[in-house]
Amino acid sequence: MGNRLSRIVTRTGDEGRTGLGDGSRVDKDSHRVEAFGDVDELNSVVGRVLVHDLPEDVRRSLSLIQHELFDLGAELAVPGHQALPEASVERLDVELESFNADLPPLEEFILPGGGPATADCHIARTVCRRAERRLVAVNHHEALRPSSLAYLNRLSDLLFVLCRLLARHENGSEVLWQPAARREASGG
Repeated sequence: MGNRLSRIVTRTGDEGRTGLGDGSRVDKDSHRVEAFGDVDELNSVVGRVLVHDLPEDVRRSLSLIQHELFDLGAELAVPGHQALPEASVERLDVELESFNADLPPLEEFILPGGGPATADCHIARTVCRRAERRLVAVNHHEALRPSSLAYLNRLSDLLFVLCRLLARHENGSEVLWQPAARREASGG
């Protein structure tokens, strides 16, 4: 592939603008730059989840997701470029159904936390939702592929299911939300 990043410090962004992959320059706070920044942050948080002791099927899934998030970031960094395979959304659907199959029905809201991997996965879920909102903002100004938006929507659902699964893996159960009235009744 060659040496793609021979210079890290270019000083071309010192005045608040950055270059996109097509050669155009935009403000660093543009919707597009914010979106690929959030996708990059999400990828980093998924990497954080991967440092934990995880079931092998969860590890495989998250490892592939990291590559797909990099593909999505490439799409956002190069307007008009398509890098994320459309089949990725379908794959997330299949994994979502598979991971969710053995979980009990959700009868209460759950709180983020429960164990280190679960807590980090909840952070990934919330960062994913933010990245999704950023893509929606970009899409208001520049049409994005529907599959790119669907990918983050489906990924946040999958991350939620993985939080539930990891809570059981780490602690045997989830931390359930107790509304104020129930907390007061139980003296908590």
